[in-house]
Amino acid sequence: MSAGIISSAYIVASVLFILSLGALSHPESARRGNIFGMAGMAIAIVVTVFSRQAGHYPIIISMMAVGGAIGTAVARRVEMTAVPQLVALLHSLVGLAAVLVGVANYLDPAIEHQGVEQTIHAIEIYLGVLIGAVTFTGSVAAFGKLQALISSSPLLIPGRHFFNIAIGIVCIFLGYQFVSAGHVPGGLFPLLFMTALAMVFGLHMVLAIGGADMPVVISMLNSYSGWAAAATGFMLSNDLLIVTGALVGSSGAILSYIMCRAMNRRFVAVILGGFGTTGGKAAVTPQGEVTVFTGQETALLLQSSKSVVVVPGYGMAVAHAQHSVSDMMKTLRDNGVNARFAIHPVAGRMPGHMNVLLAEAKVPYDIVLEMDEINLDLPATDVVLVIGANDIVNPSAQEEPDSPIAGMPVLEVWKAETVVVLKRSMATGYAGVDNPLFYRDNTRMLFGDAKNSIDEVLKNL
Repeated sequence: MSAGIISSAYIVASVLFILSLGALSHPESARRGNIFGMAGMAIAIVVTVFSRQAGHYPIIISMMAVGGAIGTAVARRVEMTAVPQLVALLHSLVGLAAVLVGVANYLDPAIEHQGVEQTIHAIEIYLGVLIGAVTFTGSVAAFGKLQALISSSPLLIPGRHFFNIAIGIVCIFLGYQFVSAGHVPGGLFPLLFMTALAMVFGLHMVLAIGGADMPVVISMLNSYSGWAAAATGFMLSNDLLIVTGALVGSSGAILSYIMCRAMNRRFVAVILGGFGTTGGKAAVTPQGEVTVFTGQETALLLQSSKSVVVVPGYGMAVAHAQHSVSDMMKTLRDNGVNARFAIHPVAGRMPGHMNVLLAEAKVPYDIVLEMDEINLDLPATDVVLVIGANDIVNPSAQEEPDSPIAGMPVLEVWKAETVVVLKRSMATGYAGVDNPLFYRDNTRMLFGDAKNSIDEVLKNL
């Protein structure tokens, strides 16, 4: 395949990736965005495999078949609630690939550079392996937290910031040694030693982050994986990999910044892995008595209301209640009730989690409002129905300066006339913080599986 054809195909693939990112910015066009992305990746794979640099086609095609089969099986079996864990795991594979490609590229005897070219190539290898190693172990730690294999509480070791700074200084020193060493085997020890330190840093960085901030961690690791891919592209002189990595890295960084603003976190602190960890102890003891409601009582309350706002959370996703919720909202709207959804930026366990679930249930996009749009309307709302959400409706974020979620913008549902909270139990949310909302005079608790509870409400409407 000629260089001209390869370059043209890479340009087409790059354009498709850009179109994909644009379409993914809204649930209504997200399906089209995925199609653009798949088409671009298909072109990229075919052109790369059949380029002049490639060889050993039986091995490559066999590995593609195995990888494709595994990907298809995983996509079919993984539920929507487990997608954040899957995303974190896939990020780890991108990081691991960057590490392996970087080390292999350094050990390849066929690659020879001299002078300035050698220095630049060494820097490309070093940065690619460094970012890849951080991404790999950081993503594994994120997967462990999301899968409940690791505690969601932040791991706060004494002098953790000095520990991170020390690792950074050592990595810079090792980078100087690696670049100065030149060819194999002089730089192999600094490269491998840095890889080990970077893996420790990535692991510690994510373990030091509390569970409430994990959605931001996912977007941050997405950015890291993009920069790792871009560094690998420079290393391999692959223009498409550079463009794709830069797109993923920059879009992930922008998303992280947006989410940090939504959660009142500092972006620099996010990059360093030190945010969300300075708050006091989470309050896990009950703060009073709760008022329990039944599904029938909830239905009667909704029937007598003029305005209803539903706040979906992770509990709705776990119970697969989105379709029942959609039917309930349609019934309310058919009866003349102004029924809408309120979406917090970090509801669920990854950005846009609730939006995707509601889109799957064919909920009209015009009744799905973001936090900034709906908060002003909540004081004039008759009933707010909180379905499986905890931290994003916790007044402690505004009222308790020592709370681990202090300063985090939340949906101010307690300002409504009545709040009905659907939960399985009085267990705390992912941040491990008790919610004083549950004990307020205008709050009613409807215990049980979210889908069963909504079905009971719907039956009595």
